[in-house]
Amino acid sequence: MKSILIVLLTSISLLSCNSKIKPQKEAINHQQYLTILGTAQDGGYPHIGCKKECCANFYNGTNKKKSVVALGLIDRENKQKWLFEATPDMHTQLAELENNHLKKSEIIDGVFLTHAHIGHYTGLMYFGREALGKQNTKVFAMPKMKDFLIKNGPWSQLIGLKNIALKDLKNDSTMIMNNKLKVTPFLVPHRDEFSETVGYKISGTKKTALFIPDIDKWHKWKHNIIEEVKKVDYAFLDATFLNQNEVKRAMSEVPHPFIEETTNLFKNETLATKNKVIFIHFNHTNPVLQENSKERKEIEKMGFKFANEGANYEL
Repeated sequence: MKSILIVLLTSISLLSCNSKIKPQKEAINHQQYLTILGTAQDGGYPHIGCKKECCANFYNGTNKKKSVVALGLIDRENKQKWLFEATPDMHTQLAELENNHLKKSEIIDGVFLTHAHIGHYTGLMYFGREALGKQNTKVFAMPKMKDFLIKNGPWSQLIGLKNIALKDLKNDSTMIMNNKLKVTPFLVPHRDEFSETVGYKISGTKKTALFIPDIDKWHKWKHNIIEEVKKVDYAFLDATFLNQNEVKRAMSEVPHPFIEETTNLFKNETLATKNKVIFIHFNHTNPVLQENSKERKEIEKMGFKFANEGANYEL
């Protein structure tokens, strides 16, 4: 009886110790998949100069930091990984890919750019000699984006020193990455001051995703967003602002499809279609960035979803 009591006490002690151990990340069983590396608009969260409650919630410990929008594309079978967007948070996003998804000698097999706004390409600075300083990291870019990098410093230095090797992208032209994955860029209307803007269709052998973090308005695009969403399994869509009243500035300066506009477009669609929409690219003022906000919960009840850092999607 004494020996049984000792075993029971030992077991209880072990359980008590284990309960204090931080839970491990959920095991990833997919061979090819996307992972969310960031969800915030270009300025990140908390945002520079913000003294509002939204950012105060970070400083008082209520909310965690949100990295700028980026996706990781991982193929464990072929031991390859790519990054969509070169954000100001790229250094930690690449570390996330290395530490929690795929370790290999090359830091990344390539970076796909969407356009020349600060949150989407300035992370290229980390490839320079002031930081990583390695050579020939592949950067996939559209013609105007490529021309912008070639003709303007400090990006031109990255090319001159061969820190990056530019690779051509063409509108609606599919790139075969390997025997499992394909990537297709497509033009979308946006504020193209320095370059064109693209979204991406990312295809695996099982599932397909749309990635459109920035667009002016859905009705300005030559494609029907509802029909495009129906063709894929996941649609990561621009959700910068909730509605017209969110910020005190002319929205014509920073046009985006409001979440309320997008949900209204899809209001008569099936739950299965709504479930494909995964909102991403949130301005710091957007209440849905606060994960327990009533606005976010109401939109989730409609059937729509939200991107969260660390979430994975099988391809």
